[in-house]
Amino acid sequence: MYCSEEQVFRGLSLREVPLVELHRRYGGSLGEFGGWLTSFDFGDPVAEHLAVRNAVAFFDVSHMGRFVVRGRRVFEFLQKVFAKDLSKVKEGYMSGPALLLNEAAGMIDDVMLYRVKEDLWYAVVNAPRISRDFEWLSTWRGRLGFSDVEIEDVTSSTTLIAIQGPKALEVLEGLGVKEAGSLRILQFVEDVEVLGGRVTLVSRSGWTGEEVRSHGFEIWAPVELGWRIFEKLVELGVRPAGLIARDTLRLEAGYLLSGVDFDESTNPVEARYWMAFDIEKRGYVGYEKLEEKYREGVDRVRVGLRFKKGVRVVPRRGDPILVGGREVGYVTSGTYSMYLERAAAMGYVSSRYAYLGGTAYVSCRGRLYEAKIVEPPFI
Repeated sequence: MYCSEEQVFRGLSLREVPLVELHRRYGGSLGEFGGWLTSFDFGDPVAEHLAVRNAVAFFDVSHMGRFVVRGRRVFEFLQKVFAKDLSKVKEGYMSGPALLLNEAAGMIDDVMLYRVKEDLWYAVVNAPRISRDFEWLSTWRGRLGFSDVEIEDVTSSTTLIAIQGPKALEVLEGLGVKEAGSLRILQFVEDVEVLGGRVTLVSRSGWTGEEVRSHGFEIWAPVELGWRIFEKLVELGVRPAGLIARDTLRLEAGYLLSGVDFDESTNPVEARYWMAFDIEKRGYVGYEKLEEKYREGVDRVRVGLRFKKGVRVVPRRGDPILVGGREVGYVTSGTYSMYLERAAAMGYVSSRYAYLGGTAYVSCRGRLYEAKIVEPPFI
């Protein structure tokens, strides 16, 4: 949920992103997301969205949690608590989204893991789930007998800046990151010199859909250096972008948002979150219940809804989805995409009505809008 800065300061206790003063300086519209004070936009979220698709923009995503996990048995521990098979992740690469499940196979969070070396991994978690993820990992570390594994929350002492769009590589070169061009998708390089300092890592990644075209990079840096990188990006003419554009971009790409498109009552089979877990993997927390749901089937599934071109509507969370005059589900995320010139949404529908290519109607503010049931992404 988003709140304006005025609402935020009416007694709410919030953490500020480390670079919040730069957000203010460069026109950020501040508000609350996931317990953090950060920017929804920098004046024009549509222009920010289109800049990512057509040129380049950057996001300060330092509200996302950053953990360092280390120890001789760290790999064995992570294999026991994540539903993705991490043996497939090479050193110097990210896992892509990896699901942390509760014992009932509900999705606690989708986490980005970085395999640095045999005894060292990094993790990036969703902002609203920082405390929950840290506590869950710490609890299971004890239950599973991995007390020698250390989990450190470095969120407050670091920054994370995402540079996204077709011209992202040019920007990285403008920052002096010579290694950027040789990185493959989800590959990262550590301890890189940037603007006279050393960043923790530079990765070819993102959460906008541009990263799958090799058009996305992320920089994990100490706060003081993150400050200089932010200012240098503005100096280079790169547009800063906020959470509104980030949300519409991830929706076009068909990416789920924790707490919106799934929560702990949602399992990965009904969410069809196939890239975030490996169904053939065994022996992790939540496996037995997940295997049961996969074998027996689920009552509802997540689908994409592609509206007719030019129809200007913004589907909202909770809007009913109808098939054949019957209400069969509801919207979780929706937007009108200026890039696609059509509305797009995701939601859950009864499995018996989830026919790809079929016609559905979405009730938006008392009016029905026709949409095609599709498999995301929309771009």
